[in-house]
Amino acid sequence: MNHDFFNIISREEFESFLLSFAPTDIEMSPISDAFGLVLGEDIVSPEDLPPASRSCMDGFAVNARNAFGATEGNPAYLECCAELRVDEAPDFVLKSGDCAAIATGGTLPEGADAVVMVEHTQELGSGTIEIRKSSAPGEHVMLKGEDTAKGEKIYEAGHAVRFQDVGLLAALGIKNVSIHKKPRVGIISTGDELVEIDSPPRIGSIRDVNSHTLRCLVSKAGAIPVNYGIVRDEIDKLEATLAKAIAENDLVLLSGGSSVGMRDLTVQAIEAMPDSEIIAHGVAISPGKPTILGKAGSKPVLGLPGQVTSVQVVMLSIVMPFIRHLMGEKNSFSRLDRPVKQAELGRNTPSKPGREDYVRVKLEHREGKLPLALPIYGKSGLLKTLIQADGLMIIPADTEGSYAGQEIQVWMI
Repeated sequence: MNHDFFNIISREEFESFLLSFAPTDIEMSPISDAFGLVLGEDIVSPEDLPPASRSCMDGFAVNARNAFGATEGNPAYLECCAELRVDEAPDFVLKSGDCAAIATGGTLPEGADAVVMVEHTQELGSGTIEIRKSSAPGEHVMLKGEDTAKGEKIYEAGHAVRFQDVGLLAALGIKNVSIHKKPRVGIISTGDELVEIDSPPRIGSIRDVNSHTLRCLVSKAGAIPVNYGIVRDEIDKLEATLAKAIAENDLVLLSGGSSVGMRDLTVQAIEAMPDSEIIAHGVAISPGKPTILGKAGSKPVLGLPGQVTSVQVVMLSIVMPFIRHLMGEKNSFSRLDRPVKQAELGRNTPSKPGREDYVRVKLEHREGKLPLALPIYGKSGLLKTLIQADGLMIIPADTEGSYAGQEIQVWMI
């Protein structure tokens, strides 16, 4: 049965189908292992941070009114009533006209609302401190609850945990958090022409590239890649391998199928699975049009192009954001988190209306100007177009291209 392309849909439609798949289950994780994972529930601060107002500088804790208007030519004079250790809680009230020596991180006594840096003071003896700079309430002070207040929602479910978030959680004494499990992603390479990478070169054979690059990109997205090796163009073997991969993973990627015959095998194998459906048989992007979206039960199965550049662009633009969605991340397809650089397009770049083009570009530095973006053209079976590229220029489906001299955004890869 020859399916060829049918039901080709836009990237936006393709994404909407992908977003209908449910994220992975939730489990508890130590914060030391939560970096890069996605929160499964909101987190509320259990306490004020800092728990009391603390000094940001070495100096003297003061009531700002007592140092208001002080200058080197017209200093204020205060009496030092205490020297506060960084690890002690003051048990006195600072009286008007007094100050207290304080170290960075020390807790301010009641009655103090500012710190004057030691560089702007002079000890005159007998406990008298000359203040040579005016102060204002809150100056050089971390106020109680300024980082977080007790009961404040600090993170929402769907937030991807960053290194700075781990720091805040540790400061609050939150040892474990609820996160979505890392998805397991099965990778199947298909094709009679494929051989292992340690095979000697011969006419008619191609070393398996895609399983290795897919493994890298799946890991980069935060998931666990599981490689099922090379499967010949034999429907029984493909069905058996696919069934095993579906049972053991949350998502399955079949690499291969740019030819009409192989597309048929991919579709047949998916359709042979219990409770299966082909949702889309092509997506209006270039490169990457032959991408197939199916499902078996509740699990997604993606048939990816066999051409090395096509599959890498599809991974970057569609599959990696989808993996982040499966990990529970909100707005995983948002373009806001892509590292982009402004550039000037170096030459006219045509595009076919009705499809979204991902044009590989190389950036050329220019002193005092935006870098020049030079499109790299080449067949989707060539590796060098992505190897030579610094990023991708995305031409929307509703345009016929971009013009030389136009300011563009380059998605750095």
